[in-house]
Amino acid sequence: MAEETNEDENVELHLHSTGELLRRAREQKNLSLEDVAKKTRIPQRHLASIECGDFEALPGRTYAIGFAKSYARTVGLVDASIGSQLRAEMDEQGHAAYQPEVSGYAPANPSSIPPRYLAWTAAGIGILVLVGYLVWRTLILNPGDLTGIADSESATPMETVSRNPNPQNVENLDPTPATEGTVVLTATEPIWMKIYDAEGKRLFENEMAAGDTFTVPAEADNPQILTGRPDALTVTIDGQVVPQLGTAERTIKDVGVSAAALLSRGKASNPAADLSAD
Repeated sequence: MAEETNEDENVELHLHSTGELLRRAREQKNLSLEDVAKKTRIPQRHLASIECGDFEALPGRTYAIGFAKSYARTVGLVDASIGSQLRAEMDEQGHAAYQPEVSGYAPANPSSIPPRYLAWTAAGIGILVLVGYLVWRTLILNPGDLTGIADSESATPMETVSRNPNPQNVENLDPTPATEGTVVLTATEPIWMKIYDAEGKRLFENEMAAGDTFTVPAEADNPQILTGRPDALTVTIDGQVVPQLGTAERTIKDVGVSAAALLSRGKASNPAADLSAD
């Protein structure tokens, strides 16, 4: 009896396109595209492209198959069968994407993403720890240090800079921003990405699981990134977090990920910082 059921499912898969099967299953469950988009965290326009077979509108072959599998699970279809059928349809239509297919890919499960309040809580704890450290450091400052500070107040500004034992103050007076540092890309969710240099030479191309990291080679010539999930990456320079490269609603390409490019990008995106620096 189970074999007959599987045969019926296979026959139905071949009678209809992948998009039509997904649409019919969605309508049987009285779900809208918006409902599926909320459950799968896949942009609604990508789901619509899958239903109508517009593969050119999708970010790539890997994402198209992953999106379709997630869609299938949401509407009660077998994701492996949907993935196989969509793969065959794309092969028949000659849709070879710019990235290789990675087995086991699936869009992030919303239940596996930490709630936003946890991030705010962690940030608040970090601020409290920093304030506590500064207070502790002030309380244990020895009398000799206090005398040195009092002496420095009577010196001229130029003398204060030359005698200041704290290198942080000297750095604050330097108007030239740093343009070097070690850039590390850390995945917060499953993500496919490609890193390449100015000549198009591939430096990295693969799917990263949550927690995986990639260090951009310091000697690379203008390294750049291609990915459909820039919001799933945390970018740091020497351990300092910099602004995200983009959002989940848009595939990014040819975006520089060298320390100089990221610092320049962060400065351009925050003109208020430039005004305060003046």
